[in-house]
Amino acid sequence: MGRSGRTAVIEALPDLRSRLKLDFVVVNAENAASGFGTTSKIAGQVIQAGADVLSGGNHTFDQKELLSVIDNDNRILRPINYPDPTPGRGYAIYDAPRGKKVLVINAMGRVFMNPMECPFRAVDAVLKKYRLGVTVHAVMVDFHGEATSEKMAMGHYLDGRASLVVGTHSHVPTADAQILPGGTGYQTDAGMCGDYNSVIGMEKTEPINRFLTKMNRERYSPADGEATVCGTFVETDDRTGLAVRIEPIRMGPRLSEHIPEV
Repeated sequence: MGRSGRTAVIEALPDLRSRLKLDFVVVNAENAASGFGTTSKIAGQVIQAGADVLSGGNHTFDQKELLSVIDNDNRILRPINYPDPTPGRGYAIYDAPRGKKVLVINAMGRVFMNPMECPFRAVDAVLKKYRLGVTVHAVMVDFHGEATSEKMAMGHYLDGRASLVVGTHSHVPTADAQILPGGTGYQTDAGMCGDYNSVIGMEKTEPINRFLTKMNRERYSPADGEATVCGTFVETDDRTGLAVRIEPIRMGPRLSEHIPEV
């Protein structure tokens, strides 16, 4: 979220990859450029720091400059249920260490969000082609949505067919990291990487003003204090691809710190 958040991620990723022995990293970067979208330069910096894939959401195309690269770089995803002929792709298969194949799907909810194609059917169509533990070794789904109920429904809908279903967009980490009955790791929202002395990452004055007056005095601007890095850690079974362990990641000055022990 903004300069503070992306700087924290870029600085933390190399150590996190080593410390947690991470084989694969997905970063949702849709708020990286001043809180609205990302650019090819920022995408390159986050990837160079250790991200394998960047996912998106409702702000994916706020920076029009990204249109020049999103069709040609499969490391940058946008939600799969954008209507045709939206540029880019909503999923791809990537190489991971030891010859493993990882399928990453980015989807976006429809409750309290802009009208989209059905995310459930869109993800379902992909998983009918690529089966966990058969054609791919891991399946990670970033479900970008507002409503916790819709995110939970997606988790249960994909239970047993995905290694991890994790929500983004709410900017606040939820305390429900768990392994669902069918073996899918799930967390309703991973939380933002940004300054939590804010209103979902934005400097506080203008959001409070708009709630009080319903008037816009100035543009939103990302809070620029020290950022907290939040995420979701999942370990999978090499044979089935299902989750055997899931924990939140929180490291920074404001939220209670939690870093998995490996």
